[in-house]
Amino acid sequence: MILFWAIAAALAAVALALVLRPLLARGKAAPVDRGEANLAIYRDQLRELDTDLAAGSLAQADYERSRAELETRLLRDVVEEPAPQRGSGRGLALLLALAIPLWAAGLYFAVGNPRAIETPAENLQAMVERLAAHLRENPDDGAGWKLLGRAYASMERFPEAADAYAKAAMRAPRDAQLLADFAEALAMARGRVLEGEPEKLLARALELEPANLKALALAGTAAFTRRDYRAAQAHWEKMLRLVPAESEEGRSIQASIDEAKALAAQRPLKGRISIAKKLAAEARPDDTVFIFVRAAEGPPAPLAVMRKQVRDLPFEFALDDSMAMAPDLRLSGFPRVVVGARVSRSGDAAPQPGDLQGVSAAVANDAERVRVVIDQVLR
Repeated sequence: MILFWAIAAALAAVALALVLRPLLARGKAAPVDRGEANLAIYRDQLRELDTDLAAGSLAQADYERSRAELETRLLRDVVEEPAPQRGSGRGLALLLALAIPLWAAGLYFAVGNPRAIETPAENLQAMVERLAAHLRENPDDGAGWKLLGRAYASMERFPEAADAYAKAAMRAPRDAQLLADFAEALAMARGRVLEGEPEKLLARALELEPANLKALALAGTAAFTRRDYRAAQAHWEKMLRLVPAESEEGRSIQASIDEAKALAAQRPLKGRISIAKKLAAEARPDDTVFIFVRAAEGPPAPLAVMRKQVRDLPFEFALDDSMAMAPDLRLSGFPRVVVGARVSRSGDAAPQPGDLQGVSAAVANDAERVRVVIDQVLR
């Protein structure tokens, strides 16, 4: 469950305004060219859209569609501008201006309709390469590293995005939004895992800015993933106070709060999975272990599933409704269940001859000392 995609649209305008403020301030002494004028107009129009969205007079879908149209027009206009001259203040301003709509377009690729972006991908790539070249010659440009991180993230080049954000964070260690973006990119680069360094970055971001929406969203997701549902609920309740309650974002956050609250009240099914000594030599350390729960009397489909490896055995498990395979088939909905564990040599979830398996007796869905021994070979 990743709430930050739903909230990213609302955050985009704030991030753009913060980035453009010093850029536009530096441009006051120089003649205003077409690209700079477009940026100013775009910012004003985007601010109006944000105001309408916050006031509830503009639906989220209409907001995203209108914002995408603005981004497309701006991106096309900026791409047609002459290339910046190295060393000039105006050249650097245009260079950064090119990166900003690139990031915005990438964001729309993530949350909107990709077909609305008509600028060829090679133009976007050229902008990124230009910004990267500037930073190789100007490595102390913290704002530039931040923009490059956003550009790479929009292109799903997450390891490079994390590296760029790391360089930006070294130069701006108290930028809460930057730390939240860094945490997101690092988690994506590590296979969508927020545990560890990404979560530490989020904690630091919330120390600096307790009301940072992205940091709250990601921190809540991290807590939910490790089954600390009360912590997840607390983070998301803080988020809910920062958005209109009747907005699409507000309803989505409230649904997540309700889910976390229900799971916090649920007693998980707990137990231990082990493998019999007689079969231990037949399993490789990296073989997949599927832990599953089925209703003792009811549909054969699994009610909850967990995936581990043989090297993790013996393993203490805790299963609850967050691991449900279908919304209408939840562990809490069946009083008596059976817990099974299967070693899959192929990694396939479907049983295969030669797989190793063990199954418990029927137990209550909130039992705490279930024991499953993998002691059979499937024929």
